[in-house]
Amino acid sequence: MTRSNASAALVLLCALVLPRHLEAQPLPKGFSPGNGTIWMGSYSGHLTAVDEATGVFTKVPLKTGAPFAVRLSADRTRFYVQSANMEKFEVVDAVTRQSVDSFSLSDARKHVRALTYEVDPQHKTMVIVARTATRQIDRWEISPVEILIYDLAAHAVTRTIPWTIDPEPTPYSLALRFSPDGRLLYLFGHNVTVLDVATMQEVDSWDLSRPVDASLGRFEPGPWDDTFDPQGRVTSLFEMQDAVMHRKLLVIGQVDLAAKTVETFPLGPVPEADGYSFHVSPDRRTAHVLLAEIGRHQLWTIDMASHQITSRVDVPTRTRMQMRASSNGQALYIYEAGRTIEIYTADGRTKLKTIELDSDMMYATFTIVPGTPAAPKPTAK
Repeated sequence: MTRSNASAALVLLCALVLPRHLEAQPLPKGFSPGNGTIWMGSYSGHLTAVDEATGVFTKVPLKTGAPFAVRLSADRTRFYVQSANMEKFEVVDAVTRQSVDSFSLSDARKHVRALTYEVDPQHKTMVIVARTATRQIDRWEISPVEILIYDLAAHAVTRTIPWTIDPEPTPYSLALRFSPDGRLLYLFGHNVTVLDVATMQEVDSWDLSRPVDASLGRFEPGPWDDTFDPQGRVTSLFEMQDAVMHRKLLVIGQVDLAAKTVETFPLGPVPEADGYSFHVSPDRRTAHVLLAEIGRHQLWTIDMASHQITSRVDVPTRTRMQMRASSNGQALYIYEAGRTIEIYTADGRTKLKTIELDSDMMYATFTIVPGTPAAPKPTAK
């Protein structure tokens, strides 16, 4: 083989085996998914912020490494980021896109790993449900689960409360939410447990599986989304047993935590699927359910006012996938298990554009902050 032929063969081989950069397609003229910012954690150890209008992204370096969990504050001005080793935390200003603080509860002798956490609306206190491993001379001693009250200004644990609620909580079976005034803490486990923040004593408990109407069957809470709900409310999917026909129904329930009420409407019989995810659009007029089966995903679009499923569309399958409506509700993002965000029309019927990032995104860290984004120097297009 001549040198020129060998070079040509090498070029052809590289073209076949090397990943190609996806060119940014322009959106249809006059169409915009919104003027907000998409945020997500990246395996590269950054928070990545994507301008919805242009697809240009910037990266905020994290001192604590790749993130495991990302919480947006109630006023949407700060992100509280937990590191992948579950021991370190970092605070990122969502407006200036700068890291403003970092801390860890661990030291040379003990590792404190947070199962879940939440920050009060005033940015003063972080409540952490954690388990501690302490190094002894001959072994690691694993403590029972505890609730830690952490003063963000003093960088100190001010209180430690024994865990007496669920027998064995995990990061995936537990969530915390503050009431709008910060006086109550709602702990979502097998039940909803309400704690008085001042005393950290239980003041109420609510079994969401119990029907609010005696004529209804028991609820089985499923995926929920309170991203754009008013504080103190949660919108969730439930499975409910029809008390008359004895069929399982898939319903959407809007939960008022203070009033302890659930307003529901049915979508129909529970579909045959391996699982489903759920999201409500920023204007709360539309919801989406993504049904997952091996090799097949179907997207349902629901009109929240008329309580109707307006479309059912099969969408291309990824290894793992989630969806979110854009900030103005005119587009739908399909993402996860990779570094690409695919933009579809709001009903999922037509693909409009692909945004390629420079690093794979972390699981369950995708957040949309509505509003006009800041304009720092872009990293890439």
